[in-house]
Amino acid sequence: MNKNAVPVGVENFERIIKDGYYYVDKSLLIEKMLENRTPVTLFTRPRRFGKTLNMSMLKYFFDIENKEENRKLFENLKISDSKYMSEQGKYPVIFISLKDLKADTWEKTFERLKELISDLYAEFESMREKMNKRDKMKFDRIFFEKENTDYASSLKLLSNYLYKYYGKKVIVLIDEYDSPIINAFDKGYYNEAIEFFQVFYSSALKTNDSLKYGILTGITRIIKEGIFSGLNNLYVNTVLSKNYAEYFGLLESEVIEMLDYFNMKYKIEEVRSWYNGYLFGNEQIYNPWSIVNYLREKEIKSYWANVSGNTLLENMLDNAGESIYADLKRFTDGESIEKYISDGTTIKSLLSSNDEIWQLFLYSGYLTKAEEQMEIDVMSEYTNIYNLKIPNREIRSYFGSLFLNRFFGTEVKTNILIKALENGDIKKFEKTLGEIMINMLSHFDLDSEMEKIYQVFMIGLVGFLMGRYEIISNNESGHGRYDLAMIPIKSNEKAYLMEFKISKTEKGMRAKAEEALKQIDEKKYDTRLKARGIKNILKLGIAFYGKSVKVVSK
Repeated sequence: MNKNAVPVGVENFERIIKDGYYYVDKSLLIEKMLENRTPVTLFTRPRRFGKTLNMSMLKYFFDIENKEENRKLFENLKISDSKYMSEQGKYPVIFISLKDLKADTWEKTFERLKELISDLYAEFESMREKMNKRDKMKFDRIFFEKENTDYASSLKLLSNYLYKYYGKKVIVLIDEYDSPIINAFDKGYYNEAIEFFQVFYSSALKTNDSLKYGILTGITRIIKEGIFSGLNNLYVNTVLSKNYAEYFGLLESEVIEMLDYFNMKYKIEEVRSWYNGYLFGNEQIYNPWSIVNYLREKEIKSYWANVSGNTLLENMLDNAGESIYADLKRFTDGESIEKYISDGTTIKSLLSSNDEIWQLFLYSGYLTKAEEQMEIDVMSEYTNIYNLKIPNREIRSYFGSLFLNRFFGTEVKTNILIKALENGDIKKFEKTLGEIMINMLSHFDLDSEMEKIYQVFMIGLVGFLMGRYEIISNNESGHGRYDLAMIPIKSNEKAYLMEFKISKTEKGMRAKAEEALKQIDEKKYDTRLKARGIKNILKLGIAFYGKSVKVVSK
C-alpha cells in the first residue's frame, strides 16, 4: 500500500488533502473558534509551527465559493462530526499572506503590496458586473494598480463589496501580519510602514461593519505600535496562553502516530530530546518543521533553527549588553532563568531594551516556559515573570553555534579545531586555537575578568557541538569544579575535560598548563564522568597569556 507523502513545506490545505500528504488533523480548531465567537483573534507562534496551514484550512472551511467541493476536504476529519459543520461554506473569505512582503525600501515594498492586493481583488473579479458604477470605479482603481488610490483601506473596501454581493458578513484572514513591519524596521523605513499598516489593519478590523470574524497570525504581539489601538474586540493568543495550545505544533501522541506510520517509532527517545520541549500553555509541543524534515531525511540534526529567519534576533544581539551574553551562557548550560515578559511591546523597544529581548526569544521559539514554571500569586504585580529555558537539543546546538559565536565575530577554523581535538592531535589543536584567538580576542578587554572571558570564549568555540555533547562549565565533580567538559551523548565515545589557567608571562605558559592538567587529576574531576560509564576521557590543561595559548594533555 502506498503511504501518504511527508508534507515538507506544503502549506495549502486543499493540496495536502487532495494530493495525499500525511495530515495531522487540527480541524477542531474551527470548532473551538466558533464556540468562542471572538470577533478578532491574533495567534502568535514561532515560524513554521503550522500557522499558515491552519489559516488555509479556515479559508477552505468557511469560503462560500466552491462550498460543496470544499466540503469534501473535511469528510474524514474530526470537524465533520461537529455541530459546527453547519457553518461550512457560509461566508465570503478574504485571505492574504504578508510573510513574503519584504524589500529594501518602502517604495519597493509598497509596489509589491499593490501587486499583492491587486491579485487579491482579481480573485473576486466576477462580482464586478453586479457592482454599482461608483463601487466598480473604486474596485478597478485597486484592481488595475492605479496611482493615488486608497490602498490602506483596500481590505475594508473589499469586505464591503463582498458583503453587498453575498449578503453575508466577511471573514478576514491575515497571515504573518508583523512580517513587513519587522522587515521595515530592519531596513530603515519603519515610520512609513507603520503609518500605512495602522490604517490597513484597523480599517479592516476595527471600523468594519462588514466583518464577521478577523483572524491574524504572526510571531510577535507588537500591540503597542498603534495598530490595534481602540480595538476592544481583539483577543491575543500567545505561546503562554492555555487556549488553542494543541492546535499549533505537534502533541507527543501525534508525533508517535506519525513515527509509527512511517516505521520510525523506535527513534522516539532521540526525537523527543531533539524536537520536543516546547510548553505552549500547559501542552508539551514538538517542532512540526523539524519532525516532518526528520521523517523525510531520516537523520537527527537541526532543521528548524537554520531556516526560521533570525534577522531581528541578530540585530538585537548586536545591541545587547554583557548581561545578555551571560544569561545566554546560563541557558546553554541547561539552566532555567526567571524573566519578565511584558503584555505588549513595540519593535523599537524590542531592539533598544535588554529587558524586552527575552520576549522575542520566547515568541520566536528559541526559549520556552520551563516545566517547573513558578506558581505566582495572580494578584501580584509580578504575574508576568516566567521561568524560561532552551526547549531541546536542536535549539541548544543553535545557541552554541550562532549566538555565542556571533559574540566572538567569526567561526573561521572552528571545525578544524574540533576535528583536531577529536583526533587527539593536540599540537594542531593548540596551533589552530592560537590562530583563532588572534582574530577573536580583539573583541575583548583582556585586562578585566580574564579567566571568565577565556572560559566564555572556549564555550562559544565548542558550543555548536551541543547535541553530540553536553557542554557543561563550572560543574562540581570530585573535590572541586572543572572549567569545561564535553560529555558525549553516547557513553562509549570520548569525553573531554578542560581546566584553564592564566599565565603572567609567556615563558610560564607550559608550567601553568601542566598545573591545570595536574589539578584535574588531584581533584578527581573525572569522578562524575566515570560514574556515567564513560571510560575514554581526554584531559587538557590550557594556559592563556594574552592572545597566546599552551595546551597539554593526557
